[in-house]
Amino acid sequence: MINLNMDVRKLLSFILLLFACNSFAEAPKGYPFVSFDQGFKQAQQSNKIIFLYFGRYGCGWCAKTNAVTFSQQKIKKLFTQNYELVYIDAESGNRVTLPTGERITELELGARLNAFATPLFVYMEPNGKTIFRAPGFKTADDFIGFDQYIQGKHYQKMSIGEFLKTQ
Repeated sequence: MINLNMDVRKLLSFILLLFACNSFAEAPKGYPFVSFDQGFKQAQQSNKIIFLYFGRYGCGWCAKTNAVTFSQQKIKKLFTQNYELVYIDAESGNRVTLPTGERITELELGARLNAFATPLFVYMEPNGKTIFRAPGFKTADDFIGFDQYIQGKHYQKMSIGEFLKTQ
């Protein structure tokens, strides 16, 4: 005989687990992440570097990065002061407008920027030119090094790898 109460509890537990997994890859809480279109408009006005965060639902490394790295106040201060923050759902069909005027989905943008694994962090100039990409889980120290590279405009004369070797 089937125990209906036990089956309903199992089903409800499974559904709650699915919702919990789907909340993993949201942009870090407390940061002013905006849409791609809005981020580019803001960057053109502020002349700040764009920080694209490619995440996706169910991404455990995104969740770890949010919990471990983006929860630190020094990172929050650095990123909110120095960058236009854009969060991209690497699997989304939401449309974005490129600086060229072309309309594509966030999924297509991810494919163009080789965001086949998440998280992926892309630093871009306000005109849309990619400065560098940083895949995978990153620590606060990683992001501080990246910030020094960007704020010192070292990207104009050397790669991120060359810069980090000098540090």
